[in-house]
Amino acid sequence: MLVAFSVAPAVAADDTGSVSEAVAAAIRVVRESGLPNRTDSMFTTLEGEWDEVMAVVKGAVDAVAAASPRVSLVLKADIRPGFTGELEAKVARIDDLLAGG
Repeated sequence: MLVAFSVAPAVAADDTGSVSEAVAAAIRVVRESGLPNRTDSMFTTLEGEWDEVMAVVKGAVDAVAAASPRVSLVLKADIRPGFTGELEAKVARIDDLLAGG
């Protein structure tokens, strides 16, 4: 399965409104998980089995909760049993079509 999620403090840590440090702590959890993942400006997507992916999401939420009394989580999942490597393959199929393939 693929899970795209965004987790951040609902309360900023300082007057600038920055949540970067808490988000970095969440991303650290994802990267240390060993699961395939990709982070962009809005979401982090990771791939794996249900229990392992959800454990990483929970760890990321816990990391943010350590810095904020309130946490915001947005999650979207693509559950497709029997498929792996879709973090890259889904994009490759679209790129192929765009290239005229």
